[in-house]
Amino acid sequence: MIKIGNYNKLKISRLADFGAYLDAGNGVEILIPSRYLAEAPEVGQELDVFVYTDSEDRLIASTEHPFIQVGQFAFLQVVDVHPRMGAFLDWGITAKDLLCPFNEQRTRMTKGGLYCVYAYLDDATKRVVCSSKIEKYLGNVYPNYRPHQIVEALVVRRTEIGYMAIVNNLHAGMIYVDELIAHPEIGQTVTAYVKKVRDDGKLDLTMKDTNGRRAHSLADAILEYLTANGGVGTITDKSSPDEIATKFGCSKKDFKKAVGLLYKERKIDLKPGKMMLTGK
Repeated sequence: MIKIGNYNKLKISRLADFGAYLDAGNGVEILIPSRYLAEAPEVGQELDVFVYTDSEDRLIASTEHPFIQVGQFAFLQVVDVHPRMGAFLDWGITAKDLLCPFNEQRTRMTKGGLYCVYAYLDDATKRVVCSSKIEKYLGNVYPNYRPHQIVEALVVRRTEIGYMAIVNNLHAGMIYVDELIAHPEIGQTVTAYVKKVRDDGKLDLTMKDTNGRRAHSLADAILEYLTANGGVGTITDKSSPDEIATKFGCSKKDFKKAVGLLYKERKIDLKPGKMMLTGK
């Protein structure tokens, strides 16, 4: 079954002067224009294509990579506003912009504005459209995460207590500001860790590794730092938090954990004012 607004693997059923037709099953064929084909396409060749509908509601295939697919969230820019239909956003498909109807706009969109939207398939028209009323598309499936689980989080907006984020295109989460070393940017996708699944289905997140992975990652960075400096470094567990954060992008607490790990594994020696690779 064809998934409109997503990638599909389809075979070329026949060639035409202006492109080729792909077999979508049940007698349905989808046009892929010539500009998306290799120089010598062959019948039976399988292609990985993005399928959408054009302005005349015909199914079209493309090898372009859109910024968003059906079921996903992303920040997109408005390229035009139609007085009756709504706003049109650039989603990375050259031939057609993505419509956000007025009744799906959280606030009235303006040309040039950047908005977080959710892409979905309109049941009535079978067209891919989007909505900036993102909350209604979050938390519809109860979260099943374990503590310390790694997730991908799209940072949506700043609040008084932290940053609201969208986790795995399904759930709302909060990254609390009092736990941050560096602040993420709005629109950035970050790696985060699940601290807690709340009773309302929302997630408490942290960007600190709460299961030891951070210490091992920092330990590798410290070894690289020492190797690049002839095996000896002047940044130690006695250095200032600012100096440690500037060099390694972490808190002094996390840095000391990594140093302790290396010392326990006998990979480094500690001396007043310096640390060094074992044997130096």
